[in-house]
Amino acid sequence: MREKRARAPLREGGGRRENPKRAADPADPDREPEEAKGRDADGTRARILAAATDEFSANGYSGARVEAICRAAHANPRMIYHYFGDKDGLYVAVLGQVLEELRSEEMKLAVDHTPPMQGMVELFDFIQDHFARRPQLVNILTGENLLRARFLKRSIKAPIVSSPLIELIAQLLDRGTRLGVFRPGINPLRLYVMMVALAYFHRSNAFTLSAIFRTDLSSADWQRRYRKDGRAMLRSYVSSTPQSTSTRHRKRSSNSK
Repeated sequence: MREKRARAPLREGGGRRENPKRAADPADPDREPEEAKGRDADGTRARILAAATDEFSANGYSGARVEAICRAAHANPRMIYHYFGDKDGLYVAVLGQVLEELRSEEMKLAVDHTPPMQGMVELFDFIQDHFARRPQLVNILTGENLLRARFLKRSIKAPIVSSPLIELIAQLLDRGTRLGVFRPGINPLRLYVMMVALAYFHRSNAFTLSAIFRTDLSSADWQRRYRKDGRAMLRSYVSSTPQSTSTRHRKRSSNSK
């Protein structure tokens, strides 16, 4: 009886490079299934990506397990190699997808005919809503920052999906400055980073901040008040006529009389 040759398992931290053209053994459980060649190929890839997004979000790159991804996606390990090459390639694909989803939503925004201040607040609300609806994005970006963007630098999509919001912010700033609504000299990129920080930091650090300050930062009431404060900060920062502390104090004094 011919002895069956042992196969090396798919490694967690970098894939083995098998020959994809080797003859498929019908008895081999890791052989490429027929679905990869048929109508369900896109569905298989999508299931793997969805399962990988959950796994990398919950456990980070190092803690994520290929076996767990395969179980959740109802796919065998060979499919990881077939579509993504190895665990690293799968992780890069997940990074590209979560960022592409953000950019795709940003591309739908239209503030060309919106008053500048209203348009800027709408962009701020969009960023807040997107991060609120996608905690996986927060977790994955936090993990990639801990890795010093090692994998993001490898993603060919990263430069392509660079945020269109920066251009929208620049257009609003230019129009608002000409109308005397915004003060001049605001840098669009720095403003975008500030707006993202207001949407991201309290979510990426919600557990630690809640424990330290004995306040549930994830509660609906806290989130509502935080967003209201964030809008006020944004308006004050970009406004051509920000209220001074003394002016606000005089208004409060007159209102109390």
